[in-house]
Amino acid sequence: MRLNLHKFIDTFKVLKEYLFPVRKLTDKFQSLTSLVQLKKFIQERSAHVSQTTLFGYIKTRMGFKHYLMFDDKSFLESLDIAKWNIYASSLLDCTFYTFSYLYGKKNFDCTKNAEKIFVEILLEEESNGLPRKISDEIRKEFKIKLRSTNWSSYYLNEPFKNSGLSLYKWSPIADELKKLDKEVVLNSIKFKWNTVQNEFEDFTKNFKNF
Repeated sequence: MRLNLHKFIDTFKVLKEYLFPVRKLTDKFQSLTSLVQLKKFIQERSAHVSQTTLFGYIKTRMGFKHYLMFDDKSFLESLDIAKWNIYASSLLDCTFYTFSYLYGKKNFDCTKNAEKIFVEILLEEESNGLPRKISDEIRKEFKIKLRSTNWSSYYLNEPFKNSGLSLYKWSPIADELKKLDKEVVLNSIKFKWNTVQNEFEDFTKNFKNF
């Protein structure tokens, strides 16, 4: 089935609307020198990882037909739920990773600001369309995790595991197909997070304090 150029362009616009309403990579960091910059780093990298891995998985599994799915209302609703759940999990993982890295690797304790920054990001994203139910649920998860986290070592122990499982769980792909893809899906997001980790290490190599 051929998809004409105008149809392709319209579909791509819908795709951008559904996958890219949250923050994109806008700042070229040289170093992180403030909590404001740290917040932006968490927000933008979490958005980038969640969006690119979700779209990449859909595109890979569906092939060219994924463009046609953007005419399907139920698919779009599922995609909307998926993107926000994956993004929320990514925000949680990235927040705990960055604050743990500064605590454990740089001997700098700014963990009292972790929840404040996390909630600020969620409130901003609610104005961008993040459903309040998802926001409330991830806040509860954050508080539970906060009580049991060892800040000095968290960053060393699969800090992005939950967002990987979220990508696998929420991606709008048939369950019988997802079972075949689990390892590939988890590795795809792990690779993206490895890049973020390398960036963060580079941006904080001369870190002193905020």
